[in-house]
Amino acid sequence: MTVHSLPRELPTPRGRWQLALVIAICAAPVLASYIAFYGFRLSGHAEGELITQAPAMPALALTDLQGHEVAAASLKGQWLLTVVQGGACDAACERLLFAQRQLRTMLGKDRDRLDKLWLVADDAPVRPELQAALNQGVAPTILRAPRAALLAWLAPAGQDLAGALYLIDPMGRYMLRWPADMDPVRIKKDLVRLMTASANWDQPGR
Repeated sequence: MTVHSLPRELPTPRGRWQLALVIAICAAPVLASYIAFYGFRLSGHAEGELITQAPAMPALALTDLQGHEVAAASLKGQWLLTVVQGGACDAACERLLFAQRQLRTMLGKDRDRLDKLWLVADDAPVRPELQAALNQGVAPTILRAPRAALLAWLAPAGQDLAGALYLIDPMGRYMLRWPADMDPVRIKKDLVRLMTASANWDQPGR
């Protein structure tokens, strides 16, 4: 007896269209990220320093203030307005954290798409009264990270880590840097343009 293989069912036009739609949906975040980044770059000059290579977030050894390990990948999915300061946090540090909070508030309806991140680059304790002040309203995410790793990622040219605000995109790529003394209104312009360019694909709220 001769055994014949069953003919394979060819996909119908409707099936091919559905498959293409599924692939497009899965690829949308990646495509939107590139459109947001390069569209922003080409549509005019950024107020801050645009990081053209957009280096990806390394596998940082992160811990919370209680010493518990935190996966770096857990920070992805949202825009991160980032401050890098020591735990002692002097007056200049407090001003930068205040500016971080105000910039998020200034985004209005888009503020929930921006997470405030404070990376503590040493082992100094954070004052309880400062933590209490930061916890008023939407608290920042505060994590300790090795200074050497942060220098390699955020300040490869030897810039002062503490002297800037950094923006990390939802895929974990470092893309913008503003001097700490820049007018917040100018920083807001960059943030508003980016929020507009990348609407509806990140994850509001952490």
